[in-house]
Amino acid sequence: MNAVPTTDDAQALIARTDWSRSPLGAAGTWPQSLRTAVDIVVHSPMPMLLLWGPALTQIYNNGFALLAGSKHPEAFGKPTHEVWPELRDFAEPIYRAVLDGQVRTYSERRFTLQHAGKDSDFWLDLTYSPIRDETRQVAGILVTAIETNERRRIALELKRRSEESLKAQRQSEERLQLALAATDAVGTWDWDIGEDRFIADAHFAELHGVDPAKAGQLPISDYLQGVHPEDRAMVARSIKHCITHGTEYAEEYRLLQADGEVRWVFARGRCYKDHHGRPVRFLGAALDLTERKHTEQALRQSQTELQLIINAMPILISYVDHEERFRLNNSAYLDWYGLTPQELYGRTIREVVGEEAYFLRAPYIAEALAGRPCSFSFYTPHRDGSTRHALMNYLPRHGADGTVNGFYIFVIDETERKKTEEALRNLNETLEERVSARTEQLAQANQRLQNEMFERERAEDALRHAQKMEAVGQLTGGIAHDFNNMLTGIIGSLDLMQRYIANGRADEIGRFTEAAVSSANRAAALTHRLLAFSRRQSLDRKQLNVNELVHSLEDLIRRTKGDPIDLQLRLPDDLWPVSTDVSQLENALLNLVINARDAMPQGGVLLIQTANVYLDGSDITTLEPVKAGEYVMLAVSDNGTGMTPSIRSKAFDPFFTTKPIGQGTGLGLSMIYGFAQQSGGHVSLDSVPGQGTCVRLYLPRLLELAPEPSSVETAEPIATSSSGETAIVVEDDPAVRMLVLDLLKELGYKTFEAENAKTALPLLESAQRVDLLVTDVGLPGMNGRQLAEIARQHRPGLKVLFMTGYAQIAAERQGFLEEGMDMVAKPFALEVLAGKIRKMANPAST
Repeated sequence: MNAVPTTDDAQALIARTDWSRSPLGAAGTWPQSLRTAVDIVVHSPMPMLLLWGPALTQIYNNGFALLAGSKHPEAFGKPTHEVWPELRDFAEPIYRAVLDGQVRTYSERRFTLQHAGKDSDFWLDLTYSPIRDETRQVAGILVTAIETNERRRIALELKRRSEESLKAQRQSEERLQLALAATDAVGTWDWDIGEDRFIADAHFAELHGVDPAKAGQLPISDYLQGVHPEDRAMVARSIKHCITHGTEYAEEYRLLQADGEVRWVFARGRCYKDHHGRPVRFLGAALDLTERKHTEQALRQSQTELQLIINAMPILISYVDHEERFRLNNSAYLDWYGLTPQELYGRTIREVVGEEAYFLRAPYIAEALAGRPCSFSFYTPHRDGSTRHALMNYLPRHGADGTVNGFYIFVIDETERKKTEEALRNLNETLEERVSARTEQLAQANQRLQNEMFERERAEDALRHAQKMEAVGQLTGGIAHDFNNMLTGIIGSLDLMQRYIANGRADEIGRFTEAAVSSANRAAALTHRLLAFSRRQSLDRKQLNVNELVHSLEDLIRRTKGDPIDLQLRLPDDLWPVSTDVSQLENALLNLVINARDAMPQGGVLLIQTANVYLDGSDITTLEPVKAGEYVMLAVSDNGTGMTPSIRSKAFDPFFTTKPIGQGTGLGLSMIYGFAQQSGGHVSLDSVPGQGTCVRLYLPRLLELAPEPSSVETAEPIATSSSGETAIVVEDDPAVRMLVLDLLKELGYKTFEAENAKTALPLLESAQRVDLLVTDVGLPGMNGRQLAEIARQHRPGLKVLFMTGYAQIAAERQGFLEEGMDMVAKPFALEVLAGKIRKMANPAST
């Protein structure tokens, strides 16, 4: 094998090679993309080969020179097929694919190469990547080659040793640990998958925050803790994929050090399996890329900052090389000639300014290229057709060897200065007159500006008011429409009941009472839906298997969907349980089924599916941020008409509907959204016009299962008061107050009534016996909770029953209900209220 070349060999070869005789042409004509690629290859610590241009001319670094063997250095700067004719059948298809923009990777390919006059077998990991030029076209191929002879030998040795005794295996591991510790250029590891024992050298362990003394005793999870949290999942997935599919492991990731420093590493490895195909070992090495990353970042930053600085300068700045070609231009220079950076880059001064202007500049160009700065003034044309007075400076640029390789151009547009000097002379003559005129103009402009500002503020106020009224109108209109329908049923039924009673037909009013109760219940349901949308409706949470709920509704869904629609269920057996309000979830599912049915008037497929999912915040798009965690998904999909983007953006708005008047309230999706948010879950909607819609409801997984109830409670008869108990009813609504008083009297209570807290206090503070206080929470002035607190100061053991129209929202607050207090939600059936009073009067019976 040839002697190991020094770190300067590749650079020296580039410098002394006559590139004008190569397909690449003279080095001075190389594009920036080729220069950058050559710089990366030459300074890379890994063996790299660059193939550029149609002939695929070779440029490689010192690491690759070792692999080239006896072909080095004659192979340098030659077309690849001319140097390696024996590899043409293997390489030709690869080159074609990479030049089409693809990446090709090969692991442990065997090659027979000549070293020291004889053939030697080499096992290589190869990566072929496309390199693009300034026009984003693939102009070259970057080949990375890593010799894996030693790694292959170690893997084979490990396979043999795995079949030996445990003692021999441990001895081999100790020798391997010593061998790994001796290599400090890169971090290396050997993971015993079966025992989950990760053997690494000191460098690798330290990079991952592991004590080197314990480097051969810990599981792989301890090493993954050192990986940056944002990269940890990616590294774990890549390792799992490598073990499962037997592919090569190659990842670039960050390490978070104990002191907060972030380091970059490039790791490459492979999983080895035993003769049964079971994964046994996972070996590899890691290269510390931190310094290279810092260098690249600093270079990009400096280039960006340089361009920003020169673009911000008010003068024209450019640089031309020794061939008088433009290589660097700021925005002012480009704007002067009306050219883009691509149009100006690489063109000569003669081509840009024209023959006549070039003839005037030629002596100064010669001076600059001879190394002498020069300055001169010219009248020169601008792209807008005007003639400008320009002060030009040429500043030579010297290379490392002292030769002039170009010069900088600095141009100051003095046209305005010349005009200013002339204007100043004119201004001195009529200064007072100009000041007076200008003052008048400014005053008028200021008055116009104030008028415009006033008009704009007035228009903005009017717009905000119109938008607010439109929103209120939409809301009240939707509620009024539904409530008017329900009130019509209630009022009409009561009116007919009065007429029938007046006509002596009281025995025929049953159907009217049923209609009135039905309409009232529908109004209560609408109120609950509104509260669910505003998240003021408390949930009656119960442990639930969503699949069982879907199966229980299957017959109803099949009757609802209609014959032309095919119902499909995809319900996995291992679905997680949830804790939610069963009736709310049933209502949500039926709403989604009805929406899907209405979207398929000609028939289609209605799909209901469930699944266990994990959301990390980036999986779905919802109206509110997603809390990462485990969820149960319930999805309803159709292949119907779908939604346009404008309709989809309003789908969750309350009272928004695309259905005809009377066929939809627009509360369906908004109610589902409110229910999902109250449940701690989320809703997502995907829809494409002409393809269909899918609504997914996510409910949090229930981790702690509640025990099944041992028995079903049986209803007990409502007890009446038999000892002359006294109750005070405080309610501002006369109708509700009358109903409650009547019920208490039926139960045997002596009753007092008050329409507000102010009226009730004298009774509560008197010597009158009071056993029970029944009060509305939302009283005018002093609320019911404050009244109860004052009453208990005089009567410590007083029982209090609260009534509220906010679905027990107050009871959910910490410490609202104390001992001897209870609550009932409006609207309520009298049986429910009576049951609450029975529990208050006889707590032992409950």
